[in-house]
Amino acid sequence: MNKTITILNPAARSDKAIKLRERIHALSGGVPMHLTSEAGDARQIAAQAVRDGVEVIIAAGGDGTLNEVINGIGHAPVRLGILPVGTMNVFATEIGIPLGNLEAAWKVIEQGKVISVDLPRANDTHFIQLAGVGLDAEVVRKTTADSKRALGPLSYLLTLVQVAAHKPPHILLEAEGGRLRKGSFALIGNGRLYGGPFPVFKRANLQDGLLDVLVFENQSHWDVVRYFQAIAFGTHPELPDVEYFQTSSLKVTSSGDVPVELDGEIAGMLPCVFSIESQKLLVIAP
Repeated sequence: MNKTITILNPAARSDKAIKLRERIHALSGGVPMHLTSEAGDARQIAAQAVRDGVEVIIAAGGDGTLNEVINGIGHAPVRLGILPVGTMNVFATEIGIPLGNLEAAWKVIEQGKVISVDLPRANDTHFIQLAGVGLDAEVVRKTTADSKRALGPLSYLLTLVQVAAHKPPHILLEAEGGRLRKGSFALIGNGRLYGGPFPVFKRANLQDGLLDVLVFENQSHWDVVRYFQAIAFGTHPELPDVEYFQTSSLKVTSSGDVPVELDGEIAGMLPCVFSIESQKLLVIAP
């Protein structure tokens, strides 16, 4: 492939990481590979690649790596390829890229079918799959890197038990048209899935120009268990203390300190304005 690079995270020198790099190098036929060493590297590498005229950028990692790469690409008409080799690969699951099969994922890139998907933003940062305000962002903030490496997705569940024990500041959400909602925490989706294979946003479409929003009114241990049970059965929009709506823009504020996460990475604190860019993101998909 001409004018193609791969951005791989992590660049750790463990035997597993070395073998992964070797496999990707062999599959790609020697496509130039750039390794990340710390947060922000993937964004800087992608931005430089755009300036250098690269046409295809392959993000090899999880949702966090993918988020950095799309922020490096910005509005450039660069095609994005995905090798889902991270801890969480929700967007890859969303668009049907095979997980746990590097060869099959590379085959998708070789076939080169491109789809145009919405590119949401939160203040000055893009995201591709999901944003969280409050509870899940607090979980992301308090889950350590060592815990994620040792326990994978289970690490988030253990942190959730601790976070849910504290009463949060209320958040105020103002959608397009000025209607106000109040809650304890919220999820904002581009696609249908959250946290893996769970279709939390049932009406979501990556190409409809809308954000899908879920507002949860309460946050005790019992409430969180009740919400997750309803999500597992797909009945959460029917709960009286959960509201699901769609909007093209959203402003979220709070009188307290409330974190925001984008694609599983902390992106700052409220206030935050969410919107959809007029430009689309070009993604290589099955």
